[in-house]
Amino acid sequence: MSARPPLVLVDGSSYLYRAYHALPPLVTRSGQPTGAIKGVINMLRSLIKQVQPSHVAVVFDAPGKTFREDLYPEYKAHRPPMPDDMRAQIAPLHALVRALGLPLLCEPGVEADDVIGTLARQAEAAGWPVLVSTGDKDLAQLVTPQVTLVNTMTSVVLDEAGVFNKFGVRPDQFIDYLMLVGDSSDGIPGVPGVGPKTAAKWLAEHGSLAVIEAQAAAIKGKTGESFRAHQPMLPLTRDLVTIRCDLALPVAIDALCLGVSDTDALRQLYGELEFRSWLNELGNAPAAAAAPGAATWSRAEPAPAGEAAVVASPTGQVADIGRDDGPEHTETTVVLTTDQLDALRTALLSATQFAFDTETDSLDYLSAQLVGLSFAVEPGAAWYVPIGHDGPAEPEQLPREQVLAALKPLLEDAGRGKILQHGKFDTHVLANAGITLRGIVHDTMLASYVLDATATRHNLGDMARYYLGRDSIAFEDIAGKGVKQLTFNQIAIAVAAPYAGEDADLTLRLARRFDAALATAPQLDSLLRELELPVQRVLQGMERHGTLIDPDRLKLQSLSLASRLHWLEQQAYEIAGEEFNLGSPKQLGQILFDKLGIPGGKKTATGQYSTAEDVLEQLEHPLPRVLLEHRSLAKLKSTYTDKLPEMIHPATGRVHTSYHQAVTATGRLSSSDPNLQNIPIRTEEGRRIRQAFVAAPGHVLMAADYSQIELRIMAHLSGDEGLLKAFREGLDVHRATAAEVLGITPAEVTADQRRAAKAVNFGLIYGMSAFGLARQLNISRGEAQAYIATYFARYPGVQAYMERTRQQAASAGYVETLFGRRLMLRDIHASRPAVRQAAERAAINAPMQGSAADIVKRAMLRVQAAIEAQGLKAAMIMQVHDELVLEVPLAEVETVRLLLQREMPAAATLTVPLEVEVGTGSNWDEAH
Repeated sequence: MSARPPLVLVDGSSYLYRAYHALPPLVTRSGQPTGAIKGVINMLRSLIKQVQPSHVAVVFDAPGKTFREDLYPEYKAHRPPMPDDMRAQIAPLHALVRALGLPLLCEPGVEADDVIGTLARQAEAAGWPVLVSTGDKDLAQLVTPQVTLVNTMTSVVLDEAGVFNKFGVRPDQFIDYLMLVGDSSDGIPGVPGVGPKTAAKWLAEHGSLAVIEAQAAAIKGKTGESFRAHQPMLPLTRDLVTIRCDLALPVAIDALCLGVSDTDALRQLYGELEFRSWLNELGNAPAAAAAPGAATWSRAEPAPAGEAAVVASPTGQVADIGRDDGPEHTETTVVLTTDQLDALRTALLSATQFAFDTETDSLDYLSAQLVGLSFAVEPGAAWYVPIGHDGPAEPEQLPREQVLAALKPLLEDAGRGKILQHGKFDTHVLANAGITLRGIVHDTMLASYVLDATATRHNLGDMARYYLGRDSIAFEDIAGKGVKQLTFNQIAIAVAAPYAGEDADLTLRLARRFDAALATAPQLDSLLRELELPVQRVLQGMERHGTLIDPDRLKLQSLSLASRLHWLEQQAYEIAGEEFNLGSPKQLGQILFDKLGIPGGKKTATGQYSTAEDVLEQLEHPLPRVLLEHRSLAKLKSTYTDKLPEMIHPATGRVHTSYHQAVTATGRLSSSDPNLQNIPIRTEEGRRIRQAFVAAPGHVLMAADYSQIELRIMAHLSGDEGLLKAFREGLDVHRATAAEVLGITPAEVTADQRRAAKAVNFGLIYGMSAFGLARQLNISRGEAQAYIATYFARYPGVQAYMERTRQQAASAGYVETLFGRRLMLRDIHASRPAVRQAAERAAINAPMQGSAADIVKRAMLRVQAAIEAQGLKAAMIMQVHDELVLEVPLAEVETVRLLLQREMPAAATLTVPLEVEVGTGSNWDEAH
């Protein structure tokens, strides 16, 4: 084979289809879909970079019929038409390919495969190696010692041995193989009853289809009958599956040179398509102006360095988020002498605000020890003060005590503003060092979250890339990965300092850009300064206090669950008639759908049956019920009863969860290690887990829970008179709903009727369809639809609110909570109905769930302020959904009860009263 680089032939049509279906949809603000374009260009750039060819061609199918459709009208006739949002991407994709300097071919009357086949054979005859990049198996017939296939999405390379290993036939047998098995997606008739295994077996035994045909009379059974009946179709099938390699093309292979990119054209196209990171690579000139309007982005794209990123302004238009005009890199000064430490203190004292970050030897916020601190006052310059690097060749570091004594007054000064990224962690770390951090005026994680919760993840690296157009140093770059990853104290100071200094510098730069955006959105600024930042302080105190649990009770429950799980396994084996692995989806699918023949089986893309929870719930058979209970109990055992005792911190004897403010799109808090939000309350097993959360001696647990807060918010937002009346009169709203819908008195409502009304009341908030309601209530879809229709007739204000919200979401691209929190709806104009409908459901739900989350946070601030003002020893220890849990000394029980009943309803003023239920007990279950 020639030593020259291969001729690269790209199946552009294969790229396009695979990118469209594999990647999430992207849309520019002007409505142009771009997801498939980005996927294809990404694959092309990667391929060219890896192979570095001198000659290349990107080949696409031309519009219109091909000779195969003239031969056989059924060819590809059953394929659905190309989606409109995919078709709209072809022209700009072709323009981008050409602008990148890549020769593009598109021949009418034939397919891309035929063009690729012709070029491959011409190159082969000229002594060139050929690399065909495609995901289409049909092109395996082209493989020779000089022609190889590569699938860029899976990195699978098919040479002659690869074809045989994958299909069981040689490349020169592949046409015969395709003739036997056919291709249902293309409408090509194979031989009925002959699958891939049979075809490979026959060709291995006989060598070719011609030999098989000659011996057709000897093939036994139904397969033989099918083959003989189908023989007259084989010549047509051969014409359909054979790639033509003799086209008269308008270009010779020598002319397929990889050209020079047209930078001006690329800049224009990248700007129009909003590919900002690629635009950034071109440098200098700005992006083309995007079309104005309120449409939102479908996926975050980073802003070029030095250019303004954008967020939606209060009017829905695009607002400038500021500029990053600082130096391109961060110059970090390592503080190793007393003079340098004094210089750092002088710089910090002269600044009204400064950014800083801590580096630690652990991510456990209770045990993490300081390894170093980094500071930034102006963009581009940072200091790093190492105090805990313990490598053998490290320079001498200043004594830890000297550094902390010098910096403690600054860090504890509430009048000197601190800018942090995820400041709750830094607050814990400094507390471990005896420093009470005060004066946090900015947290970039929270600012990013408030500005747009779904634009990007809110870690420093992703925000720097999205808002600043900068790739920052990743921790893995300096520490390594996996089991050999170093802790920060093990990293050399010379390596650690640039990373640490950049963290402080980027935090400062991001804060300045966020301040510019928040200045144009006062309600978001208020949300950050008056809610999220103060709540962060409360959460830090809750995390540090922790929760007492009874490990012995949990161990007993683990034993009980183990016994129940064993019994359920035996039940499953008995029903199935054999033992099998309940945790194996493959075995489970075979038992349910192949052996037992339960209707309703659905296969996934891998060819296996789906055994997901929603599938099992719909199956009418006793085995799925057993499996679902087994899964539920196994999860409780592994996640809680087994794990919680292991999570008791040795220094405190308590469990310390981590609360997260910047995870959910709606503003709700989440928690991890342990996840307190997922402990079920409606099952006996879940309640027994809650019983293990206990009060300290001389204390009780007090749980305060908002009653039906989201329904009350729905009544407030919709203004529906029926709902307002029910809440104002203190009625059981579910019973009142059932009475209204059914036209009976509340006293006549049965338990089942109330349950149905409750399902509708809560289901509508979450966008439940008639299908979902029917499944939940075990009624027909028609009955469910009639119930919903009657509900809307009785509560017309609710339906009007839902329609009004959909229209607002479509117009503005976002919805808001009562307190101005905004949820951007990037898919509200999606062409795919399922995606668009999901966005509409989110639009209806978010104002209620988000407002409830804001109210709970406001309540936390009021309760904490009241506890501190009254000098009480009670402590908030958990926040779960709409509930606050406190650990209260016995002497303060009545005082704290009255405090909760006063402060929590006052967290918001609605047109219906907020009600709070308060309970006490020796454990969480009793208190709730």
